[in-house]
Amino acid sequence: MSDLTRRSATELSTMLSRREVSVAEVMEAHLAVIAERNPGLNALVSLAEPEVLMAEARAADDAEPRGPLHGLPLAVKDLANAADFPTSMGSPMFAGQMAEHDDLHVARLRAAGAIVIGKSNVPEFGLGSHSYNPVFGVTRNPGEPSLSAGGSSGGAAAALATGMVPLADGSDMMGSLRNPAGWCGIWSLRPSWGLVPGEPEGDLFLHQLSTLGPMGRTPADVELMLSVIAGPDRHQPVGGGYYRSLPGESPVGDRIGWLGDWDSALPMEEGVLRACEYQLARLTDAGASVVSVAAPFPAEALWESWTTLRSFAVAGSLGALLAQEGAELKPEAVWEIERGLALTASEVLRASAIRSDWYRRAVRLFETHDMLALPTAQCFPFPAEWDWPKEIAGQGMDSYHRWMEVVVPASLIGLPVVTMPIPGRRMGLQLIGPKGSDARLLAFARRYVSR
Repeated sequence: MSDLTRRSATELSTMLSRREVSVAEVMEAHLAVIAERNPGLNALVSLAEPEVLMAEARAADDAEPRGPLHGLPLAVKDLANAADFPTSMGSPMFAGQMAEHDDLHVARLRAAGAIVIGKSNVPEFGLGSHSYNPVFGVTRNPGEPSLSAGGSSGGAAAALATGMVPLADGSDMMGSLRNPAGWCGIWSLRPSWGLVPGEPEGDLFLHQLSTLGPMGRTPADVELMLSVIAGPDRHQPVGGGYYRSLPGESPVGDRIGWLGDWDSALPMEEGVLRACEYQLARLTDAGASVVSVAAPFPAEALWESWTTLRSFAVAGSLGALLAQEGAELKPEAVWEIERGLALTASEVLRASAIRSDWYRRAVRLFETHDMLALPTAQCFPFPAEWDWPKEIAGQGMDSYHRWMEVVVPASLIGLPVVTMPIPGRRMGLQLIGPKGSDARLLAFARRYVSR
């Protein structure tokens, strides 16, 4: 990795704006890392030809800077559209399908000066927290290539961790920004619902479970990308104000409630809780106040609500594919779609009522705690050839995503979450804040890093 690819995105942005380094030099350095590391990790797919990217970099050098991401190479998660690149979504049914336009957040990134170099690998349709698919294969962990990089933003996380790109976009329904960030040793933010708008297509009201979000090697880098992709879109009814309008200062003595394994309701691989408690001790040294918190809501009720609403959403978005003749879908996708199609209206309403009860309880919880903490996954990275872990701590996993149940409390009610990597542990810590506290979470993360 060259000196340029070791630099943070914020450092590169400053250097480029001052003309201390050229866009061509930055691009050349990152392409060299891609040539060296990507064949073994399979993080990036559908890459543009190097000569095309170098020509684009030289053109950027000749032009006036367009924004804070001027000249930074970026790979878009392969669930999103980037014009003139295929959007395969890891599915044989969409392999090679060329995008004719940019999704909203990609357009914002390009308008800020980023150069799209290709796509980052994902699980098929983004389903699951292990990035493998029949189109491009498996993405491997940069720290130990025999292990999973996580998912569904696994390609993005692996590329970031190795210096293939200085920034990456991701998305998160059930830990897809958090699990790979923890396993690959980078930072991410799952924003409050509506802060980063998605595409104004399809249903705009019912399926409020997933969100786009930024990933970076430092909290400042995460904030840099957030400053570009955040902000309301008039075409979408669910939206938040620009995040800089939120309180941005993080006072000394932040109160963190440690939820651990949710009073033994969530099976954890040996060492996961210990790794998180090690990190919490470091936060205490940095001025935080950490206390253990009893499970604030029945875990089974949260799981019932989540799996109902998730299957409902997946069936709504992918159900039509199942009916197509010759449909090629992985078994987990078929199971999820069929489960969603079989749901009754009363089951969906009950799930929404549980979610509402949990939101009200969480609001009260944040009256006495500034943040809540949980692991980013219930196990460490598993062998890359596995589909998913069938057992954790002696307890069988009854679905392909049960081992990620630990991310459900925040996902279910759209709370913001900063993923803090735990050095040397291949695990991350979820720091969950109340709705709209994105800036405060990032301020806390920046203050921690600066100590």
